[in-house]
Formats: sequence, C-alpha cells, structure tokens
Amino acid sequence: MNIKRVLAAGVVAWAVSLPVGYFVNDVLFAGLVSANSGVLRPTADLNAKLPIGFVFLLLAYLTFAYAYAKGYEGGKGVIEGVRFGIITAVMVTGFGLVWQYVMFPITGTLSAAIILDFFVEMSIYGAIVGAIYKPLATARTVAL
Repeated sequence: MNIKRVLAAGVVAWAVSLPVGYFVNDVLFAGLVSANSGVLRPTADLNAKLPIGFVFLLLAYLTFAYAYAKGYEGGKGVIEGVRFGIITAVMVTGFGLVWQYVMFPITGTLSAAIILDFFVEMSIYGAIVGAIYKPLATARTVAL
C-alpha cells in the first residue's frame, strides 16, 4: 500500500468536498433547508460546530482512501473509484441517511435530495481517490 498516496487522495477529496458541500447545502438545497429550518440547528449554532465536522470529515476521507487502497483490485483507478464511491454510498445510506428521515421530522423531499446528492458526491470523491491512489510498484524477483 502506498500510504503517501492514500493520504494525498484523502486530503484532496476532503478539500474538494468543502466547496462542493457549501454549494449543495447553501445554494442548491437552500429552499429545502429553509422548508426544514424548524428541525435544523440555527445558522450561528451550526457555524460554531463546523470545525468539529470538518475534522471528522477529514478523518472520514482518509479512512475512505485507506479502504479504497485496501480493496484496490488493479483496475482503472477512476472507474474503480466511482464503483467504490457508489458502494460506500449504499452502505452509508442504509446505515445512516435513511435513518435521518426515520428519526427526525425532515421532509421526504429533503431526505431524497440528501441521498441522491450523496450518491453523486461519493462517486466524484471515489473518482478523485481512484485517480490519485497508485499502489507501490512491486519488485519482481528473477529466478536464476
């Protein structure tokens, strides 16, 4: 495993996710967020907690890149990364995103939008990780 490339892939995916997350949540989903504002944190409270979220998001992307590297099968990096992103999206949707709708009084529309966005974003971040991660070259032994 190429740890330097794992770290680079995780950090780049995280860095890309920050402006994408801003665009999705504050621009694209602005109306949906407003419609659900009664069950969401007030902006000032949310902003105060963002550093915690960013740190754990970085940890998650480093773990995402590590898991990709552990399962790397030698295929085309971007395609394998997209596939890995979709698999991850299915797991996280089942383990968590659907449960946000079940547990919290958000609209089905917001829940569906979050899930759809998560599949798109994880495909993008998987492609990024797949493009950056390259395994270490293995030394060939020559039999004499």
